[in-house]
Amino acid sequence: MASQRPLTSFKCLTFDCYGTLVDWEGGIYTALGPLTQQLPTDHSLYNNRPATLKAFIKHETSVQIEHPTELYSKVLAAAYTNFAAELGVSTNEEDAARFGGGVGDWPVFPDTIHALQRLKKHFKLVILSNVDKDSFSRTLAKQFVGIEFDAIYVAEEIGSYKPDLRNFEYLIAHCEKDLGVKKEDIIHTAQSLFHDQVPATTIGLTCAWIERGEDVESVMGGNLEALGDKVKLSWRYKNMGAFADAFEQIA
Repeated sequence: MASQRPLTSFKCLTFDCYGTLVDWEGGIYTALGPLTQQLPTDHSLYNNRPATLKAFIKHETSVQIEHPTELYSKVLAAAYTNFAAELGVSTNEEDAARFGGGVGDWPVFPDTIHALQRLKKHFKLVILSNVDKDSFSRTLAKQFVGIEFDAIYVAEEIGSYKPDLRNFEYLIAHCEKDLGVKKEDIIHTAQSLFHDQVPATTIGLTCAWIERGEDVESVMGGNLEALGDKVKLSWRYKNMGAFADAFEQIA
């Protein structure tokens, strides 16, 4: 574990959104139903959520690497089409576009809203997300009712996708410019070790890991032990509710 100041001494929480606050895995898996339902029952991905998500993530990551400035809705549509081709099942452009436009339908985790309301009393809340402006706007309107973020930074305006360090450089620079918050007063709070915790550690941010996966096996978090000193965590919580509980105990 990294050395840590008291939680109360920090001023800002920067969040990955999808996977940490919003149930990315549940939303994606449900939306992949039109493809996976075409599989034979003896297929390795049939009714296998973790394996299906791992297979899809490979396609999503590949598209993001090849097209770092592409809108996330189009990244999702391309990944959906490529995944269908890998599975050997039928789809069309309309289905792929519908999948890409469904980000706003993915639900927040049950503990998210109450936790943010509690943490907002002390911290500035900032989003650093691998999506486009329109997708996040739909999520904000449908899923974050009553929550006000102090700043929202998305891949579309940055021009790259996490884990690119440019996203974190942008975050640090804009937190100071827009909010008057210095790097040392930020806690980057996220589930994905690959997309968030490794690059955040590399750039010198203080990190809190939200594990998720209590009820259903999660594939987005990653294997902490395998990463060794690439990740330095100051705090580790099962979910956002546990984070808010821990803060209130010392505040």
